[in-house]
Amino acid sequence: MAISTCFFTGPTFSSLSNQNPKISTPLLSSSAPSRFTHLRLTLSTSSTSIYHRQPSFIPYFSVNNNSLSGGDGGGDNNNNGGGDDSHGNGGGDGGEGQNKKEALMLLAESGRTLESLPKDLAAAIDDGRIPGAVLSRFIELEKSPVMRWLLQFGGFKERLLADDLFLAKVFFECGVGMFTKTAAEYQRRGENFFNELEIVFADVVMAIIADFMLVYLPAPTVSLRPALAVSAGSIAKFFHGCPDNAFQIALPGTSYSLLHRIGAIARNGTKLFGVGTASSLVGTAVTNALINARKAVDKSSADEVENVPIVSTSVAYGVYMAVSSNLRYQVLAGVIEQRILEPVLHHHKVLLSVICFAVRTGNTFLGSLLWVDYARLIGIQKAHDENKALE
Repeated sequence: MAISTCFFTGPTFSSLSNQNPKISTPLLSSSAPSRFTHLRLTLSTSSTSIYHRQPSFIPYFSVNNNSLSGGDGGGDNNNNGGGDDSHGNGGGDGGEGQNKKEALMLLAESGRTLESLPKDLAAAIDDGRIPGAVLSRFIELEKSPVMRWLLQFGGFKERLLADDLFLAKVFFECGVGMFTKTAAEYQRRGENFFNELEIVFADVVMAIIADFMLVYLPAPTVSLRPALAVSAGSIAKFFHGCPDNAFQIALPGTSYSLLHRIGAIARNGTKLFGVGTASSLVGTAVTNALINARKAVDKSSADEVENVPIVSTSVAYGVYMAVSSNLRYQVLAGVIEQRILEPVLHHHKVLLSVICFAVRTGNTFLGSLLWVDYARLIGIQKAHDENKALE
């Protein structure tokens, strides 16, 4: 909690300093350009002695109570997230020390020690990178056997600590993905849906394989990664300091510059290109196998059904994932959910889950429509009527 106090007269600070040893007595100068003297205090959240009234001055309090979401972290204001820094760790005034005090106090209240925590989490707390709110969420998640098992995996741990509904969102995405994508294919293709069933199947298979990664990769995280070695290259250091979601809110004591946020989009785009290309290879290979089996059984369909081009389709889907899917899911997780829905519905988890389900369902449906149009635009898929006209 940062407290700024304005004194309208020249008070005696000895009594205030004696009440709280953390407060340093400033030196007053008669040549000061302003008749106001400002004193900046840094207190732990449990300190209340500052609220005792002093007869010699009239205090004005400006309180900024950092929660789990922290400051804006946009990297353009040193008061929000501690300012910019080349590795994404700005660390505001006393931010790291405040985080560590909060976490150690919470551990003491819960009867835990640093040694009882996972090593990466304990190291992050010791470095002052983890506020008490994150540790409180970890303790709550450990009460569930399923969550306790998932917390053993670093990637799930970082995402669950940032969003306790992350697992539910994975089920939302994968559960509705197949149905919404099939419905979108039917709406876009209309009467040709069954004539183009092999292509529809390839699209759905690719989507199911990619759905999990589309939720996992762009999800906001609480970074528990240790610092890189001094000998690491500049490129490695740059991407190490990038967030997993370009729009995620920075924790107290941490900030991300605009360049780091752009780097997050580029890094996730590279990963999603690999995921999209690989999933497309599997989907089109299975589809071609089914087409060939159909031709072997029904000789009359040999000229009617064509194999799906594997390489061009796979690369095209990789590009689509890196650009369209990457941007849509970054905005969905980092802006719509974390910055808009969660602050408003933080205490209404059921309603928040329902709205997230609806928004993600709409996003999945939109993605399916965009893929069909994109595939036809670049020529890797053609409408059935177009094939007849060419014949």
